[in-house]
Amino acid sequence: MFEELCDRFFNYLAVEKGLSRNTLDAYSRDINRYLEYLSLQGIEDISRITASGILGFLALEKKRGQSAKSMARNMSAIRTFYRFLLTENVLNSDPLTNFQNPKAIRRLPEVLSLEEVDKLLVVPDVKKPKGKRDKALLEVLYATGLRVSELIHLSLNDLNLEVGYIRVFGKGSKERIIPVGEIALKEIRSYLEKARGEILKKRKSPYLFIGNSGKSITRQALWKMIKKYARLAGIEKEISPHVLRHSFATHLLERGADLRSVQSMLGHVNISTTQIYTHVTRERLKDIHTKFHPRP
Repeated sequence: MFEELCDRFFNYLAVEKGLSRNTLDAYSRDINRYLEYLSLQGIEDISRITASGILGFLALEKKRGQSAKSMARNMSAIRTFYRFLLTENVLNSDPLTNFQNPKAIRRLPEVLSLEEVDKLLVVPDVKKPKGKRDKALLEVLYATGLRVSELIHLSLNDLNLEVGYIRVFGKGSKERIIPVGEIALKEIRSYLEKARGEILKKRKSPYLFIGNSGKSITRQALWKMIKKYARLAGIEKEISPHVLRHSFATHLLERGADLRSVQSMLGHVNISTTQIYTHVTRERLKDIHTKFHPRP
């Protein structure tokens, strides 16, 4: 019975809710682990579950070393699952009606300084085709604040070089338009004119940033590339593609951009997600004050 319910639930998430592939994969892992726990407890009837049973699952997850953030996501998946069962008349009541989700601790994101960004962006060897690609890719990441999944799926049709913007399909396949600065546009043009064809070697691809196979550059290749260039640039911080997204948002806010505009460019549904970057800028100001004020 659990298998049939899962199939119906995931079909509902994909078709009616329009969740992204990454979110669907995360929900699938969480729900399958939860249902496996129920089976091990000898529970085959979903209507027998109570809030105390769900607490038992969460306690086991915590014992396994799950972070507060992961447990909050687990709870969100389970809550969505039970709401689906209610709408499908599989259940008559929701065992989570008075249940409070565990709150995830929000850590301030790692951010590069302007000097560190400059060092990173000049490392690629633009005399080589892949160096030109990497230079354009890094400039686009910092110029737009794209997520990794958004960047690797960018197609040539998503570019408007004349007007200076890119079209992105983010979480939930929601479309947004992001302006691109002149420096990034210049590097994109140079890559398209002088390098992309050499990397493709007569193959065809709709993607903007392509790898050795002619397909879109992979998530793993992107991570390795950025870590390599960070090391060559002498950046000691733990860096990832998402650090450039954080830096994009933080540097905009530091220079007076309004929160709503940054929210729109990042593709955040809730402005509370964007507000964490205001905490970052405040922390940086405190550090500067402590470092340079004569009476800190």
